[in-house]
Amino acid sequence: MQLIAPNFDYEDTTPLYLQLYLYLRNAILTGGILPGEKLLSLRSMSKQLGVSVTTIDLAYNQLLTEGYIISKPQSGYYVCSIPSEPGKNRNTKHLIPKDCETAFGSLSYLDNTALEGTYYDSATFDFIKWKKCTNKILTDYSNFLLLEGDPRGEAPLRYEISKYIYQARGVRCTPEQIVIGAGTQQLTGLLCIILNRLGIEYVAFEEPGYVPIQDIFQTRGFKMSLVPVLKDGIQIEKLPANIKSVAYVSPSNQFPTGSIMPIGRRYALLDWASQNNSIIIEDDYNSELRYFGKAVPSLQGLDEEGRVIYLGSFSSTLFPSIKISYMVLPEPMLKLFEEVLGGYNQTCSKTEQMTLALYMEKGLYQTNIKKLRNLYSQKIQIATQSLKKYLKNQVKVLSNTSGLHMLLEVPLKSNQTIETLCAKAIKKRLPMTPVSANQIEKQNRKENALLIFYYTRVPLEELDSAIKSFSEILQQSSETTN
Repeated sequence: MQLIAPNFDYEDTTPLYLQLYLYLRNAILTGGILPGEKLLSLRSMSKQLGVSVTTIDLAYNQLLTEGYIISKPQSGYYVCSIPSEPGKNRNTKHLIPKDCETAFGSLSYLDNTALEGTYYDSATFDFIKWKKCTNKILTDYSNFLLLEGDPRGEAPLRYEISKYIYQARGVRCTPEQIVIGAGTQQLTGLLCIILNRLGIEYVAFEEPGYVPIQDIFQTRGFKMSLVPVLKDGIQIEKLPANIKSVAYVSPSNQFPTGSIMPIGRRYALLDWASQNNSIIIEDDYNSELRYFGKAVPSLQGLDEEGRVIYLGSFSSTLFPSIKISYMVLPEPMLKLFEEVLGGYNQTCSKTEQMTLALYMEKGLYQTNIKKLRNLYSQKIQIATQSLKKYLKNQVKVLSNTSGLHMLLEVPLKSNQTIETLCAKAIKKRLPMTPVSANQIEKQNRKENALLIFYYTRVPLEELDSAIKSFSEILQQSSETTN
């Protein structure tokens, strides 16, 4: 259902109830409010629009009299199905203000510019189901949307997250320990404040790793070190000793190598934190989308001393623009969080939070993950076969266990940089990026470069031809050099 927000003209002689009636009637006729949808109660609509209950009652009665809505005892008002006149299509253009026509018309611009350099498979998410959840929130819970959000995030969503991560990842927590934010980077900024209050000034990161997070800590004045990642995760032996510090790790699906830290090494990492009075930030990046073997339980679930901060996100399992992430704080940090960030305002859309809570409650989130696993497992098979078919002697697959991307080693010619290679791939709508911005200069001195290929963003039916296009790019580079 569209947002009900009529522009009341208080200087017009037309009564407000009649203006509202005309607005609602047009919305029903043009499909903005669909048949069967429930209208807000008289009191709720009155509060939302800032007019009297009498005004709403008169407008509803007029709609009721003319047959646009029906009244169900003890339930409310519902929209009727209004058929079009035979042989006629409703003309809705006059209902849209001219400035809105310009704004909506400009959306066609997205087709050519905003999507340049990106590629997402529309088959990965069913927006119809998401829309139904959103409509229910707007219809049945609109009163809650008029209130300020909880700084920690909406309670229904925190409850659903706590239930899900326990079942799926073995994370042990209460909803009160969960803090929701607009992306992992935004939550990391909050963590920096808490860590400063704990007297921590030093952070160790995986190398290679996720550079934007490193930049956040560096900007806030933390001292940093980069610790190499092996097949079994970060080299614990090279973490700082006798210094109260933080280790930022992704033990279940390291980015970008895809390495997994086995259970023994996880306990060793927890021992390091205990012996050095330190903290571990566990970024459980993309742990749900693995296709090889059974997922190892979270590090947080093994923690008995409250030293692990758990980070999770919905961007890769729903859609990138959702920007809803969460962190699970150890209980000893909860009081500190309330003291330091008591005046913090929640930055995530309350509507999206409540929609996601309903989406999870209905089991749709779990269903979507199963769908993604099935789809992505097909894609990885095709990608692996196509790389072997077209680039067997040129490209080496260093890792294909991440679930979202492949780590490739590709030839880099003397007249070519890793940036130009990626730029050519992007022009072909091939989602490829360098492993790390910090490593570009080093890689440019080598014959080979490390690239991340986001094969999951390419539609299944186009994946083979996309890899063939990449082989042609490498072939052209080779011919140019010769």
